[in-house]
Amino acid sequence: MSFLAQSQDQQANLLFVNFNQDSTSLQTGSKTGFKLYPLNCVDTLEFTHENNERPNIHLVERLFASSLVALVSSDHPRKLDVCHFKKGSEICNYSYSNAILAVKLNRMRLVVCLEESLYIHNIRDMKVLHTIRDTPSNPKGICALSPHNEHAYLAYPGSIQAGEVQIFDTITLRAVINISAHDNPLAAVAFNPHGTRLATASEKGTVIRVFSLPDGAKLFEFRRGLKRCADIQCLAFSVDSLFLCTCSNTETVHIFKLLEESKEKPAEDSSWMGILNSTFKSSASYLPAGISDVMNQGRSFATARLPHAGLRSVCTIAPIPSYDFSQCDKSQEMLQKTLRLLVATHEGHLYIYNIDSNEGGECTLLKTHLLEGQPLDQATSSEDGAVAGDRPLTQQLDEQSVSPSYAASVARPHVAPSGDAAGSPSDSMPYQDPLDGAVGGNELDL
Repeated sequence: MSFLAQSQDQQANLLFVNFNQDSTSLQTGSKTGFKLYPLNCVDTLEFTHENNERPNIHLVERLFASSLVALVSSDHPRKLDVCHFKKGSEICNYSYSNAILAVKLNRMRLVVCLEESLYIHNIRDMKVLHTIRDTPSNPKGICALSPHNEHAYLAYPGSIQAGEVQIFDTITLRAVINISAHDNPLAAVAFNPHGTRLATASEKGTVIRVFSLPDGAKLFEFRRGLKRCADIQCLAFSVDSLFLCTCSNTETVHIFKLLEESKEKPAEDSSWMGILNSTFKSSASYLPAGISDVMNQGRSFATARLPHAGLRSVCTIAPIPSYDFSQCDKSQEMLQKTLRLLVATHEGHLYIYNIDSNEGGECTLLKTHLLEGQPLDQATSSEDGAVAGDRPLTQQLDEQSVSPSYAASVARPHVAPSGDAAGSPSDSMPYQDPLDGAVGGNELDL
């Protein structure tokens, strides 16, 4: 989540924070550079890579646990750099004629989101495969890319007046379905790990819906709250798709359990609460449609409390052990892993909560980690990058005009860039090695 456009604190150092596709890593961008943190255990959090030679990083996305990262700096908001951080090399860079609002990756595709267009790249050679132009205005860069290789769907807003979601298959390069998810414009979308479910929230922020793909059928409907609307900032499924978490500008993080109703008739609950619930459900059909819908919506299975409201944050649910089992047998490590709720905030904190998978209720705060140091005294200025037209500008390099490599740039002190326009054509080298950095995770040691 980029905090650049939303931040009103000029002294704030952190500009971006997000989890990777399988929640095994956390990446942060700041005024001094970027950091990558592996999520190995609850008790410790240490970055495995830090780069302080690229300032004002407000977008940084990592491909699973590989060494491939995509970077965007507020100094050049239209330029995308794709790097191999372990080798210290730049794979390629692309410049666009409008500011980059979001970058999404899976093992097959890289998607660049601009305000009124989306560019789909083949991640093996970084060639542009398809461009979706003239999309409804999307100034917040709301979009999601399924992490699954086969169900590699892309979701983005289909309207600025209502909460329509357009689903596009990035493998076949064809539109799949348009889902009318909400009456109000979209605020957040997220895929489950297999790309078979899509979670949505609107700007009103009171109702969360889950749809099946590719048919677009509504599976679940949850009510986040009744008393107040909220700015939904993040939706995330657990790795087993059994839970869905959401955080907003309120102090409460909600977790919903995605259990389909059993076809068998459940045993009757003879307690007074069971009788009361049964009475409410049976009477719902006699009430007006709006009230009936509210009564039939699911509620939070579990909740967690942040220190205070107003925090901009991202959340995820991941199985993380209490201790670092890197030196232990793999089976022992898996036995010790439990589901945790992780919330990273713009203040530079990572909160880790324990989830009771059986009973739910209030989540217990286990650990708080500091992501960034003290705020900088002075904020670095950035260029304004908005001109008409959304097309990538690339230029092949010759041997005489090759700019210094990423390895060379990190080996010398950073020099402030000259007054070159961020939107001017920049050098771009295609990614030649089809395996290097393209597969990530456990398949290659990148």
